[in-house]
Amino acid sequence: MAMAALGISSIHSSRINDSPFSKSSSKKKLSSSSSQFSGEKLQFKAVRKTSVSTTPILVSPKAVSDSKNSQTCLDPDASRSVLGIILGGGAGTRLYPLTKKRAKPAVPLGANYRLIDIPVSNCLNSNISKIYVLTQFNSASLNRHLSRAYASNMGGYKNEGFVEVLAAQQSPENPNWFQGTADAVRQYLWLFEEHNVMEYLILAGDHLYRMDYEKFIQAHRETDADITVAALPMDEKRATAFGLMKIDEEGRIIEFAEKPKGEQLKAMKVDTTILGLDDERAKEMPYIASMGIYVVSKNVMLNLLRDKFPGANDFGSEVIPGATSIGMRNRSVIALKSDQVGNYRVAFGLVSGCTHPIMGPGKVQAYLYDGYWEDIGTIEAFYNANLGITKKPVPDFSFYDRSSPIYTQPRYLPPSKMLDADVTDSVIGEGCVIKNCKIHHSVVGLRSCISEGAIIEDTLLMGADYYETDADRRFLAAKGSVPIGIGKNSHIKRAIIDKNARIGENVKIINSDNVQEAARETDGYFIKSGIVTVIKDALIPSGTII
Repeated sequence: MAMAALGISSIHSSRINDSPFSKSSSKKKLSSSSSQFSGEKLQFKAVRKTSVSTTPILVSPKAVSDSKNSQTCLDPDASRSVLGIILGGGAGTRLYPLTKKRAKPAVPLGANYRLIDIPVSNCLNSNISKIYVLTQFNSASLNRHLSRAYASNMGGYKNEGFVEVLAAQQSPENPNWFQGTADAVRQYLWLFEEHNVMEYLILAGDHLYRMDYEKFIQAHRETDADITVAALPMDEKRATAFGLMKIDEEGRIIEFAEKPKGEQLKAMKVDTTILGLDDERAKEMPYIASMGIYVVSKNVMLNLLRDKFPGANDFGSEVIPGATSIGMRNRSVIALKSDQVGNYRVAFGLVSGCTHPIMGPGKVQAYLYDGYWEDIGTIEAFYNANLGITKKPVPDFSFYDRSSPIYTQPRYLPPSKMLDADVTDSVIGEGCVIKNCKIHHSVVGLRSCISEGAIIEDTLLMGADYYETDADRRFLAAKGSVPIGIGKNSHIKRAIIDKNARIGENVKIINSDNVQEAARETDGYFIKSGIVTVIKDALIPSGTII
């Protein structure tokens, strides 16, 4: 295996069920679909209803909500019948300057990983091995990471798996770059359509969570939905920041409201026991918010983007208003809403009198995910999510789950070395050299070098892409420059230090004036939400005070 997991070193156990490509024996007993195929085409047993009068087979939404106790038995199995599409998003302006030299999915995370490792690992752990990543900004580092992490593992005899980046490109039919989320998916529909699958699994590249997509897909199939939307239970305080959904007694989506307030918010209350919450928690969480993660039946996606809205560029501003007006005229619901690139929501209903065979019953189902989930599209959310992994006694998100590990590229780095260092409540990545210093409540990325007397508090250090040799350091010292890492007696608090940054000696990055917003790109840093972010490859001279 050429993938490293769990943060310290590569996990290459002889136990077969530790591999994302070999399902456990219990799961193999459940899924017998692999022995039922012959030839090149999948013979799908699930047939879409051809008549509205056919009595649907409904499964209680409680039985299909995400639960550790539930089991999956997909037929056909996900590796053969599902295509994963990860939307890398736009320019990542809210995460700037971390996205100055890289695509948003390539931003480092949790000392050893990158954001893209989260949805890719969730796919692999869910037996989904056909994965595309759509992006158009600064994709060089993303390409490099994915090829090093996954390319040598995915293909092989009787294994058609892959993880590929699809960058925006010009063609005779379309000379433009991606104009929005809908346009990005539409431009590659010709490629997605070639895959003989039943569903498209649409994911965002900037979320932190762990989810079993097989249960999600099973819910989609068992409720005979056209679109199934992953939903989070939400309290009233947080609900105003999300797109909320209203459901009927069968868990079917009947209404959508984007960031409602006041009376509109109260009108979106739902009985979340329908989706599996107990009575007490249902009272605390009377709303459900879309996660921007959903399963769409193949023909429904093709019809929406090609036939219904062929000229629309963006789901939120063009596809949604058109679809909503069609639904209202026909006493049905078609809604799609977006608050950011790569994070869009769907509700889709039957248009009365429509005889188009692809439209089918037009059913949208909600699927409850009651676990940790964080949209880390801003500097503040990104900072909090990273430091959340240091929380005691249980972190917000754990990289130490052997049943569902997070994979990344193997770097074959030596163990981190700490010499007379005082390290508390922190996570240290691979290959670090930490001398006589103090580190508290911080995340230290791979290859970090921290010199004597330094104090690091409430800080995310992303580390370095390479080591400097002794000769490099002597050369830098001779010309009065600064080596990569944290210099002697420097004090850093509540900051993000991007890769390959050079922090001189006696530097103070403490934001003592509590400045909330500042753009000092020529000086090598930004301040957003009171968090100082030092730019990748920046040089902060000795004695600087920020």
